[in-house]
Amino acid sequence: MNFAEIKYYDIANGEGVRVSLFVSGCRRHCKGCFNSVAWDFRYGHPFDAATEEKILSALEPYYIAGLTLLGGDPFEPENQVALLPFVKRVKARFPGKNIWCYTGYTYLDGGIAEREVQTPATRELVSLIDVLVDGRFEEPLKDIRLKFRGSSNQRVIDVKRSISSGNIVLYLT
Repeated sequence: MNFAEIKYYDIANGEGVRVSLFVSGCRRHCKGCFNSVAWDFRYGHPFDAATEEKILSALEPYYIAGLTLLGGDPFEPENQVALLPFVKRVKARFPGKNIWCYTGYTYLDGGIAEREVQTPATRELVSLIDVLVDGRFEEPLKDIRLKFRGSSNQRVIDVKRSISSGNIVLYLT
């Protein structure tokens, strides 16, 4: 997997001060996407052990609320393979920090609805995420007043509560 960018002090992509990992690769190609440069799976830099360690170190300060995964799209099959072991490491090392994830795919019953991105890692990766912002960016529904999403069709989902209740529980409406 490649990544396009890492923001070590991000306040735009989730609550609190966060470390945000922008992965490379997205097949959705939403019209008006703010990060179309990251559609290319080869864009950016290799996500290697040294990069993982930099992110883990950046997560250490008490004022960092957690990690945000976005891109590109973290739920492209190639990205899931690399992200699952990394997210497990983050959860094990920082159990008090949360993980937000942005995807153009759709959350459904503890997984992702679209079959083309379902892998053996999908459900486990979803289960490790605290807040999932799902759905394609729809340019006609763009609204800059929305918190943590670009278009009104996108949902900000409390994954843990959604899994335990069997229903989608919104983190923000």
